[in-house]
Amino acid sequence: MSILLDEGTRVCVQGITGREGAARARLMTAYGTQVVAGVTPGKGGSRVEGVPVFDTVADAWKAEGPLDMSVLFVPAPIAKDAAMEAMAAGVPIVVMVPDRVPLYDVLELDYCARTRGARFLGPNTIGMASPGRAIVGMLGGRAENARRWFQQGRVGVISRSGGMTASIAYHLARAGLGQSTIVHVGGDPIVGMPMDDVLRLFAEDNETQLVVMFGEIGTAQEERCARLVADGVFRKPLVAFISGAAAKEGARFSHAGAIVEGGRGTYQGKVAALRDAGAYVVESFGDIFPLAVKLMDTGGRL
Repeated sequence: MSILLDEGTRVCVQGITGREGAARARLMTAYGTQVVAGVTPGKGGSRVEGVPVFDTVADAWKAEGPLDMSVLFVPAPIAKDAAMEAMAAGVPIVVMVPDRVPLYDVLELDYCARTRGARFLGPNTIGMASPGRAIVGMLGGRAENARRWFQQGRVGVISRSGGMTASIAYHLARAGLGQSTIVHVGGDPIVGMPMDDVLRLFAEDNETQLVVMFGEIGTAQEERCARLVADGVFRKPLVAFISGAAAKEGARFSHAGAIVEGGRGTYQGKVAALRDAGAYVVESFGDIFPLAVKLMDTGGRL
């Protein structure tokens, strides 16, 4: 099984007629994702990659039937409005690819999602994939790469870095470990589905046996994951790598959300919390994969 996304997920692409939207629609449809509609105001009646385009998400829903997910390839200043439009139409999950979405827009969107019972991934996410089933976003870049790099299996992947999300899946596959679902939560300080929310979903997935997590300095996402392990909510092996060991207070490390301020979100604090909870924290990125293999071979115990 996979979380969030599978071969039956019906996807809408907002901004499908733009350069990025069209390119990613090509990736998704070629991989096998059910992209059933696209939306660009004023472009209704056209088609992109064989996908019918509508002026609004509501029009798309009316014409094509219920939509399970919408992915946004729109400019950051209008990302909030596009996401709210999807939620108002009834779409339960929105994937927000744009970066530099204003922080207050994200806070307003978070409130909107909670009141409507919806969820959103990102902003500043490259999306997610359930290997062999579907991709939403831009993971892999091209369908042929995604098929070659990612393999279906029983390891879940959660990451705060887009590039490292794909890299972890690639190296897991090279080590003989397929993935159940690969999720990039986004690199901003506030995201709709932080790592602990995704970890809860993996905890309930009976086909995910182990989770690999790529964390960073800044925010408290990794500490909240540690609490889930310590409290017994997540009982499966968790292999974690935290980047930013050498970062000093006030220095931003790669992403907007990866910044240590006031002694919070430190590398040392995250590592200590995870290890104290019982997670397996590695100090080198390359150590993730042999450890994951060993844990899978031994049923989760060293």
